[in-house]
Amino acid sequence: MEPGELTLKSGERIDDLIINGLKLIQHPDQFCFSLDAVLLAHFASVRPGSTVADLGTGTGVIGLLLLARGAGTVTGLEINSDMADMARRSARLNGLEDKFTILNGDLRQVKEYMPSGSIELIVSNPPYRPVGGGYINPNDKVAVARHELTANLAEVVAAAKYLVKYRGRFAMVHLPERLAEISVAMCQAGIEPKRLQFVYPAVNKKPNMVLIEGVRGANPGIDVLPPLIVYTTDGKYSEDINELYK
Repeated sequence: MEPGELTLKSGERIDDLIINGLKLIQHPDQFCFSLDAVLLAHFASVRPGSTVADLGTGTGVIGLLLLARGAGTVTGLEINSDMADMARRSARLNGLEDKFTILNGDLRQVKEYMPSGSIELIVSNPPYRPVGGGYINPNDKVAVARHELTANLAEVVAAAKYLVKYRGRFAMVHLPERLAEISVAMCQAGIEPKRLQFVYPAVNKKPNMVLIEGVRGANPGIDVLPPLIVYTTDGKYSEDINELYK
């Protein structure tokens, strides 16, 4: 299959990521990406030509956006074989299969797939809620992406610790109510939180997401960025969000 060609399976669709003409294959019965993935891809500190790993890559949206931002190579690790297959075909659809490698595997066994200390930037948009925390979707393929039915927070951080180089970075999007747990897990792994940003759905609402990035082996001290507001009072995307798509 040449770049730009593709074979869609039953029920699949192609979504336009708007940025750099990127396209993404998705299926409504699987977990489809949302704004949190886009925010993480733009929040993470990616250096030109850097090596990146995306833990729980899903259909590959974060990896594609990081390549658009200048990453050299991205390796996505995804436990769901159907989503991993869509991510591979999306990479080829965009002519990026030489830069975007998809591995179908469990991040809890990351040592079987990738060498230790080999990655400059690790990103992850993991399941937000522990088992027992809220409604679990009866579609198990969606439930795994939302609840910690496979890997939990500690296991995601442990995988990042294994992969990241000394002075490398680990960036994640998660729930604000789990910030204390996230910070402790990162510090215990030797990944010092260095950048933090809260995401608010609107100016009069509580934050519903937090973006956090740590550096392995760094000294303590965190830079809290200005709040990111998603919607204006008239229900339109804010200038902050619109800037992401320019």
